[in-house]
Amino acid sequence: MNYPHLFTPLDLGHVVLPNRILMGSMHTGLEDKARDYDKLAAYFAERARGGVGLMVTGGIAPSIAGWLKPFGGRLTLPWHKPRHRKLTTAVHAEGGRICLQILHAGRYGYHPLSVAPSKLKSPITPFTPHALSSRGVEHTIDDFVRCARLAREAGYDGVEVMGSEGYLINQFIAERTNHRNDAWGGDAERRMRLPIEIVRRTREAVGRDFIIIYRLSMLDLVEGGQQWDEIVTLAKAIEAAGASIINTGIGWHEARVPTIVTSVPRAGFSWVTRKLKGEVSIPLVATNRINMPEVAEGVLAAGEADMVSMARPLLADPAWANKAKAGHSERINTCIACNQACLDHVFQNKRASCLVNPRACYETELRAEPVATRKRIAVIGAGPAGMACASTLGERGHAVTLIDQADEIGGQFNYAKQIPGKEEFHETLRYFRHQLADTGVDVQLGTTATATSLRDAGYDEVVIATGVTPRAVNFLGHDDPRVLSYLDVLARHHPVGAKVAIIGAGGIGFDVAEFLVEHLPSPTTDTVRWTREWGVDMSLQNRAGLQKPRPEAPARQVWLLQRSQGRLGARLNKTTGWVHRATLKAKQVTMLGNVGYQRFDDDGLHITVDGAPHLLPVDHVVICAGQEPNRALADALIAAGLRVHVIGGADVAAELDAKRAIAQGTRLGCRL
Repeated sequence: MNYPHLFTPLDLGHVVLPNRILMGSMHTGLEDKARDYDKLAAYFAERARGGVGLMVTGGIAPSIAGWLKPFGGRLTLPWHKPRHRKLTTAVHAEGGRICLQILHAGRYGYHPLSVAPSKLKSPITPFTPHALSSRGVEHTIDDFVRCARLAREAGYDGVEVMGSEGYLINQFIAERTNHRNDAWGGDAERRMRLPIEIVRRTREAVGRDFIIIYRLSMLDLVEGGQQWDEIVTLAKAIEAAGASIINTGIGWHEARVPTIVTSVPRAGFSWVTRKLKGEVSIPLVATNRINMPEVAEGVLAAGEADMVSMARPLLADPAWANKAKAGHSERINTCIACNQACLDHVFQNKRASCLVNPRACYETELRAEPVATRKRIAVIGAGPAGMACASTLGERGHAVTLIDQADEIGGQFNYAKQIPGKEEFHETLRYFRHQLADTGVDVQLGTTATATSLRDAGYDEVVIATGVTPRAVNFLGHDDPRVLSYLDVLARHHPVGAKVAIIGAGGIGFDVAEFLVEHLPSPTTDTVRWTREWGVDMSLQNRAGLQKPRPEAPARQVWLLQRSQGRLGARLNKTTGWVHRATLKAKQVTMLGNVGYQRFDDDGLHITVDGAPHLLPVDHVVICAGQEPNRALADALIAAGLRVHVIGGADVAAELDAKRAIAQGTRLGCRL
């Protein structure tokens, strides 16, 4: 058997799960409106068909006070059941099993009705919660129990009680947020009473033949979080109260330690779950940055957990489990943990999707239907947009030729994969190599397409995905050989001195800065080194698993510069931008805004900052000042009267937006 530990059934007593894969909870934005539940049902059905052992929905509130946002998803009344039954029916028709996550946001609720153990505002919401009275706590327990009962009546196989990530239950458990001195706070025993009562009373209400997963915060990563002995005590009490499975929760949303971004090592927190092994007898689930079968199998084979939880990897590839079981892991569309189309969308009140799989959460709308009339189509440019478009066209049955003047596919991804913390782009390129072959695309590398050659070949359609060219910056000395473009550094591997100024503080500027300050190999491949840099205590002797960060000295001294005023990196992605800023701060990068560029000479780069002159004594300057669309071929083809479609950077050169490029290529591929 391929991955024997991963595909060993798990007996929960009343039900046997076919494998050890749990599709973890993740909000998609489809949970909040009844009209979207047909789409949500299709989303879950595809993943059940893909072989997942057990799935958990996005967080569903047990009350209005528990909403994540106004009019968010909830299961509180009998007439809410029919929309949920659409999900359970669809999943069961594919032979799958699904649990409803009961999530009470507590002080994380983005609305004025939020409640919490104490009247303490969260740093991530503008609303101050109301402190629950003792009677209010009892009502909240009743809300959880009622929600679980309704979930069973709606056909769910179980529920997951969300007790981590800084939501209401976690707020009761931690000294940080529970300042009560009654039956529900004051010492560790009383602070943990709420989750125990919720699980105990829920088990009494739903019977023994119903799965109860408890999401236990094993590593709070915030000041005033739990001690490890408190976590063990709570885990044992949760087991005694009737939980079927304990799932691992890592970090609060307000924590200043990254937990799921690309720079976190694969399975970078499985050691936490392993530490609880032996303390309880029910199955334990490891989570966070487990994205490939080899990683999951390693966690299980090492005895670190009994199951593995993956959410975003099953956005990226709904057939993940079936591909792994069949021994085709090389064909898995791997989650790169970028958060750009999933979590970033959710925080913007948009429907979630996936950068590498734009069909995620759009299963009913974005289909690669077989074509009635086969066309000959040329796609010029094998970057993200071109690869996505060509493989989608090939999947539908068109005769597709993908042409690129480079010797390898990938375009700008070949530069991105060199950035510390972005090594996962290697996986995306591996996936597309197989996908292009499997869909019959004729890939012609090292070939320059011209308007004449394309016209003479007689293609029915031509797709231009020729990408971008770096934007130049003119100042005295800009033509000095020590003034480099980001392509000189990442593509041509030009030697760079010990002191460097980077002009341009967008996404590429930040990437190049991280590339230049980091020693290789990067800490993303070494969990011990990574936890040391971010201040995570692997001994768990310190409260909440925190210790003083000990970042390594930077490989170079770097200045990161931008013309505009304001904070550098303000336009970086919401859920990952702070990580990039914190990384450069720890590496002592000097970040300057409102910069004017005067000249570069043997003394260094002469600039002004807020109008005042400064000299940066640098050896090299790297230009990362944006890009221009590479449209020359497109314009020539349009002038020649060919049917032309322009996508990706050739269409809009906006910070090399891979999310937009792949989505645009996929959508065009589904349409032609």
